[in-house]
Amino acid sequence: MGGMANRLADETSPYLLQHAENPVDWWPWSEAAFEEARRRGVPVLLSVGYASCHWCHVMAHESFEDQATADYLNERFVSVKVDREERPDVDSVYMEAVQAATGQGGWPMTVFLTPSAEPFYFGTYFPPGPRHGMPSFRQVLEGVATAWSDRREEVADVAGRIVRDLAARSIRYEQPQPPGPEELAGALLELTREFDAERGGFGGAPKFPPSMALEFLLRHHARTGSDGALEMAQATCEAMARGGIYDQLGGGFARYSVDAGWVVPHFEKMLYDNALLCRVYAHAWRSTGSAPARRVALETADFMVRELGTAQGGFASALDADSDDGQGRHREGAYYVWTPGQLTEVLGEEDGRWAAGHFGVTEDGTFEEGASVLRLRDRAGGDGESGDGDGDGDGFGEDGAARLASVRERLLRAREQRPRPERDDKVVAAWNGLAVAALAETGAYFDRPDLVEAASAAARLLTELHMRGDGRLVRTSRDGTAGPSAGVLEDYADVAEGLLSLYSVTGETSWLDTAGVLLETVLRHFTDPDGTLYDTADDAEALIRRPQDPTDSSTPSGWTAAAHALLSYAAYTGSSRHREAAERALGIVRALAPRAPRFIGWGLAAAEAALDGPREVAVVGPHTDPGTGTLHRTALLATAPGAVVALGEPGSPAALDVPLLRDRPLLDGRPAAYVCRDFTCDAPTGDPEVLERALRS
Repeated sequence: MGGMANRLADETSPYLLQHAENPVDWWPWSEAAFEEARRRGVPVLLSVGYASCHWCHVMAHESFEDQATADYLNERFVSVKVDREERPDVDSVYMEAVQAATGQGGWPMTVFLTPSAEPFYFGTYFPPGPRHGMPSFRQVLEGVATAWSDRREEVADVAGRIVRDLAARSIRYEQPQPPGPEELAGALLELTREFDAERGGFGGAPKFPPSMALEFLLRHHARTGSDGALEMAQATCEAMARGGIYDQLGGGFARYSVDAGWVVPHFEKMLYDNALLCRVYAHAWRSTGSAPARRVALETADFMVRELGTAQGGFASALDADSDDGQGRHREGAYYVWTPGQLTEVLGEEDGRWAAGHFGVTEDGTFEEGASVLRLRDRAGGDGESGDGDGDGDGFGEDGAARLASVRERLLRAREQRPRPERDDKVVAAWNGLAVAALAETGAYFDRPDLVEAASAAARLLTELHMRGDGRLVRTSRDGTAGPSAGVLEDYADVAEGLLSLYSVTGETSWLDTAGVLLETVLRHFTDPDGTLYDTADDAEALIRRPQDPTDSSTPSGWTAAAHALLSYAAYTGSSRHREAAERALGIVRALAPRAPRFIGWGLAAAEAALDGPREVAVVGPHTDPGTGTLHRTALLATAPGAVVALGEPGSPAALDVPLLRDRPLLDGRPAAYVCRDFTCDAPTGDPEVLERALRS
């Protein structure tokens, strides 16, 4: 056993703990590691990954568990392991360097650094032997060691140039302006050009769920009435829900599809994907009344609670792609795929044949060794690409729906007997904030108070364990113990977003107040006066550059998430300071939307809310009065982009504490709703139909 066990055994990151028994003498990211490199005069190997990363596991098994490779590393390098989910700041800085140097990136990320943490050689996965024109990991190590030994000045020169190039990439702009109707129409046009009209989604393989672009499309339709925006959103939602990327038995989405048709997924399931998609499908139902969208939203919410819920009330980060296939082999997708024989064994001959046809299970399979990924097919046996209007999206009517439910239940019960994928049970603040928003809204829309309570439990964990008394967050926790890393911008913004959504559903002012504390930290420590935002606080650990990325990738960027939360908070409180900060932040959307709308989707969604107002709805009345509940639900179901909803009883502390509720009396002694923009309100109404029309106009 190497010295690694002494250094990583006490870490909270499951990814680091996976490497605690490697013969490699690993260090966690720390000043002590770089001091050791300076003392020994050797370069640093920085290896970045995460617990559910398939190729991280492969490289660990092939190279980091190999004694000869470990001996070479231990002699000539200081080796540092980083969980990208725990330290997104470290990952972001060096991934930017990798992408600039190689044109691509990914995990595991392999970077060689000077003892001053300056990068000079890059890569991702390296095989144990030369393969497909790729050098072996040992060849890379030998080449780097030789360069360090024989050409140290050249290495230093390369590292210096890279650091200067990264520093020059900092984003600054003058007089930022949020995008207007023309820019948002231009973004829609560009998305239309990139839309895959045959299979849904944007671009080709691999194809990722475009959750934030879908939110923009739904909001754009609500604001403008654009049929094209709604059609792209509907077609993509339907194609994903019918594809193999969606777990047809247990609910929830895999990370991405390796093909362009959503058939074969990369099987890891991430909390952030499912939180974002749960919310999108709930909003799609809100816009269209689609029963399949309702089913997917609820199944995805139930998946998060059932499979990712932790004992402390939070949500785990991910489920691994790999699991034991029952024959002692660790294989990607083994938990999820089926052969015709396996279906027959569980369901019997007749139902087995029916399920094979319905789910597209064939003898030659769609995955490895004749196994198939389950996906929904239409009644003719082809790949189903659209909804069918029968209330369940299955194409078989009521009898078929009942049969499908029975088949799903039996297959799910059988699947649960298989060896399960490993779970990364680290709780990440930002992703839990996304889950709070999704579960609160889904629970409110579909009368599922258990989901609202799950959102509340996660919010309590975030505010009691992750949040310090000074309004600062820690990024992660595990088993009720806070992790070592400071929160980054996305943590503050996404948690604030979740708390604001939870407030709109529950009317509990503590959530609004806490969101305000978090956003105050954003304004004080993450924002420059000109509106420029950074991913780390002004008093955070100094890296080779202060990380800053406004683009939305697999999650909303901290930048656009902050803009959205600031905008919503301003709508509740009337704070011009927060409104102006949101509009300054949205200046980056104006700059990026015309050429890269797919990568600024949450920013576009926030810009739609800003253009619409956003609408502010105050619902006042006794909590025990059914009329109050009806008006509240009507307001929550409004499709007006980014509308905020406040609930309270006139004269109560809650009403007095929330500016949007102040001086909003009952209407002739009965519950009332006020629809406002910038605190200028229409006449109050107690009629849900009048309220609904007001929120559509």
